[in-house]
Amino acid sequence: MTTTSRESCTRHGCQHSTGCPHPPAWRSWSEWFWIPEWDIAPGRSSRQQVLSFPASNLAIQRDMVELAGPTTRVSQQDLEGRGWAVGALLHPAAVPLFTADPAGLRDTKLEISAPGLLAAVGQAMENPDGETRRGQAVDAVARWLAEQLPEVSEEALLANAMAAMIAGNSELVSVEDVAEGLAVSVRTLQRLAKKYVGLGPAALIRRRRLQEAADRARSHPELDLAGIAAEFGYADQSHLANDFQRVLGFTPSSYRQQSGGL
Repeated sequence: MTTTSRESCTRHGCQHSTGCPHPPAWRSWSEWFWIPEWDIAPGRSSRQQVLSFPASNLAIQRDMVELAGPTTRVSQQDLEGRGWAVGALLHPAAVPLFTADPAGLRDTKLEISAPGLLAAVGQAMENPDGETRRGQAVDAVARWLAEQLPEVSEEALLANAMAAMIAGNSELVSVEDVAEGLAVSVRTLQRLAKKYVGLGPAALIRRRRLQEAADRARSHPELDLAGIAAEFGYADQSHLANDFQRVLGFTPSSYRQQSGGL
């Protein structure tokens, strides 16, 4: 059986030797790009379980362009045959281009009519050189976003700052902490989150905390779960376990076992 999968992910830049043009202006719209490629033997499939960041993703495949809304739980995708996807993790500022109600897209997808983008990415991914095709595909998506999106507003930049602060500062454990850090009211944060993200600021904080705890549990099997729970602000180990079960669908101990942590 032949089953191969390769993924390239770029954050604020590019890992490709050819380089992925990502000028500062485009960074207002996309945080990073991801490009999985797979080749599954006939009659076989590969199930992928993904806990995405609580944000919207634009994904281009051979025959469609989709916007995946913010997720509240693990998603699954079965890969078959040979294929690829080119995706962009969108900053909040880009979301209103696609929907006025991001909350309505939680855990679901919306097909986007963008024939020019579909053709440009498809042509790029036909290049036989892997590094070149991925670089060209990212360039095509970034160019399309820049053409479609208006000049970023101060409000949109504030929404980006809110999301970045929550994702990047584990010391922020309450909405009030984030509001103080941005010098705005809690009500302003809630309005921004509703318009640009589709999940409330408290939900974003909980997701970041869970992802950090999951990463610590996986990468440090020597640490006891009660200590990890305390480190990331959970009242006790049972609260951490409840969060795991609600979002991931299994316990912290099971997660460790599945991740090879034990």
